[in-house]
Amino acid sequence: MKEELNIGIIGTQFMGKAHSNAYRQVPRFFNIPINLHLHTACGRNKAALDQFAQKFGWDRAETDWEKIMEDETINIVDIAAPNDLHMPIAKAAAKAGKHILCEKPIALNLIEAKEMYQSAQKAGVIHMMVFNYRFVPAIALAKQLIEEGKIGKIHHFNGVYYQDWLVDPNFPITWRHDAKTSGSGAHGDMNAHIVDLARFLVGEFISVNGLQKTFVTERPLAPGEGKGAVTTDDATTFQAEFENGALGSFIATRFANGRKNFLRLEIFGSKGSLVFNLERMNELQYFSLEEDPKCQGFRTVLVTESRQPYIDAWWPPGHIIGWEHTFVHLVKTLVEGIAGNKQVRPDFYDGLKCQQVLDAVMESARERKWTDIELDLKL
Repeated sequence: MKEELNIGIIGTQFMGKAHSNAYRQVPRFFNIPINLHLHTACGRNKAALDQFAQKFGWDRAETDWEKIMEDETINIVDIAAPNDLHMPIAKAAAKAGKHILCEKPIALNLIEAKEMYQSAQKAGVIHMMVFNYRFVPAIALAKQLIEEGKIGKIHHFNGVYYQDWLVDPNFPITWRHDAKTSGSGAHGDMNAHIVDLARFLVGEFISVNGLQKTFVTERPLAPGEGKGAVTTDDATTFQAEFENGALGSFIATRFANGRKNFLRLEIFGSKGSLVFNLERMNELQYFSLEEDPKCQGFRTVLVTESRQPYIDAWWPPGHIIGWEHTFVHLVKTLVEGIAGNKQVRPDFYDGLKCQQVLDAVMESARERKWTDIELDLKL
């Protein structure tokens, strides 16, 4: 009989739903070595929390996250709360000997990220970041092609992440507009993804040069309460240099009219190139100089073959999968790590290295100059 792991999730909004769905789906498609039990869901709004717990099948509902730490039967703490709560929750979970899954960005800043990593390492628990785009089959295939030398030495990494949900100046203020709660705006929310993918596919950053902009500096509070100050960025763009000599270009904005969740990567190498577009997430564009000179050009690879990463658990070739499947693949990896007592990636070290880049970009934007990034973090 399989061992059972009890999960406590803190945060029941967008990411809470995505994570809950993944816990439900992973044993139905992957032969995971441990059974998962949705034990306790934690949120601030009791009415919404009860509805969430009932809808997604959580046994219990709790409004105090510290109660999850006190419950010795809970094995995994899933942090899907606002960014300012990541560090205290993670440190408490590590102290209680619980494995940890944490949404990105890891923390408000690098100092907090280091504390989280050190706490988890000291406790000997499995810790994992929710950089779910690493688990897109097309991205995983791109990683394989790069490691096999298919595109040669990488010269350029270009990443953009576009959304448009804040273009309307009358859109109400949220916790993501408050630097004390979120740390940053589009930068930490969106650039965190493409920075992690750049590290995953290309390598470490050594220097960045950033520019940040808040286009709407005040937004409506609750009806009749006036307006509140926006203290986070609406858009952040930066250039980068990688340890291996490659150059990088990054843009994250919530003011790209017509773009809902557009993430596009271009990777140009000495022998070929790769292009990925999240809105066509089952496809990877691949160009190779080694192909027949008469047939040069990008080919579009439909990543739905069973021999491609993660796909063998799903549908026959040509039957595409979706955004929510990335979380299923991530949870599979987490559970296998816990079962084998082996640390998985992306972990809190990946989270803090990403935070190191995010912080350096913000420093660069403030000081209007290039900022170097220390490769050997003192931990």
